[in-house]
Amino acid sequence: MSLVVQKYGGTSIRDIERIKAVAHRCLATQQKGHDLVVVLSAMAGETNRLLELAGQITNSPEPREMDMLISTGEQVSISLLAITIQALGGKARSFLADQMGMRTDNLYGKARILSVDDKKVRKALEDGEVVIVAGFQGVDAEGNITTLGRGGSDTTAVALAAALHADVCEIYTDVDGIYTTDPSLCADAKKIKRIAYEEMMELASLGAKILQVRSVEFGMNYGVPIHVRSSFEEREGSWVIPEEVSMEKVRVRGVACDLKAAKITIRGVPDIPGVAAKIFRPLAGAGINVDVIIQNVSEGGVTDVTFTVSREDLELARTISQEIVETMAAQGTRVDERVAKVSLVGVGMRSHAGVAAQAFDALAEANINIQMISTSEIKISCVVAEDDAPLAVQVLHGAFHLGSAEAAK
Repeated sequence: MSLVVQKYGGTSIRDIERIKAVAHRCLATQQKGHDLVVVLSAMAGETNRLLELAGQITNSPEPREMDMLISTGEQVSISLLAITIQALGGKARSFLADQMGMRTDNLYGKARILSVDDKKVRKALEDGEVVIVAGFQGVDAEGNITTLGRGGSDTTAVALAAALHADVCEIYTDVDGIYTTDPSLCADAKKIKRIAYEEMMELASLGAKILQVRSVEFGMNYGVPIHVRSSFEEREGSWVIPEEVSMEKVRVRGVACDLKAAKITIRGVPDIPGVAAKIFRPLAGAGINVDVIIQNVSEGGVTDVTFTVSREDLELARTISQEIVETMAAQGTRVDERVAKVSLVGVGMRSHAGVAAQAFDALAEANINIQMISTSEIKISCVVAEDDAPLAVQVLHGAFHLGSAEAAK
């Protein structure tokens, strides 16, 4: 007997008919002899509906109350699935995150999981029940409800799989796996059968929407195999697993595109030791993830510092940047909301030279200007104008022949 954790996203449970389909799949999994834990998101559109309700009241709701509000969608979906399984003759029990012990910090809207108490889940499994857990949410040390950010149900599922030493964590969604790039941008994008944790982490952090980056981090840290597959069909999807020797033969595994980036420049910063810390410490303290960073060559004792953030963090980042300008007597800030980040990812970059040169040549031939560049061992990211991003993805995907059958291995 094995232990399986399954996660279903909002489109997989968008209505009662889809919930019935998921219930049948759950019972079929259990009938094969597996213990089963199911993690659910809210039904499709529900979280956005709740956000819109709050938006009709104020543009700046208190974060604690927002987490209290948007966490309710999962309570509806888990109870409906439990009722459905019971109506089909099965045994099921639903748990909110605080009921089963999903402990987090208190960074509302972006909380991080600190610990998982699996006692109640294990007891329910011993009783032969399908355990259904609310994804996306947790509880802090003071008993306040927290949420894990967009895609947080993925992280809930993999964290539970790690705590329970599950054999696999299956992420069910409306697509049948992980692709070399977004199929809506490239018609010849290919499904990848097996991808390394590191590659998937980079792709997820760089704009690929298939998995939340922290879920992949949990999988890598605790050795949880992650199987991304469609809830609308039975065939195998894509496996996220430890790096294999054969993976290094492929120079580039995929192209990611983040259309929700913004660029901030703090102008005329004094070029003295400690300035970078004074800029990025308050941003980090506010929970803002800064990505690409460039510091210009100093002229006349001052320099410009440019960095990118997610657009959802832009207003807060803009406010903090203006405060930094006043504190440091800098010259001002400049914001560009019309940028995108296009990235190449592949563990094969470690052992293959010339990837960056080939990428830059391809973009130059397409007359696409690169505004900023960031690299690591297994990624190359270019910040470009938002309008150029779709073409940049297509150009890079073609330049590295990712539409070939070889790329899907």
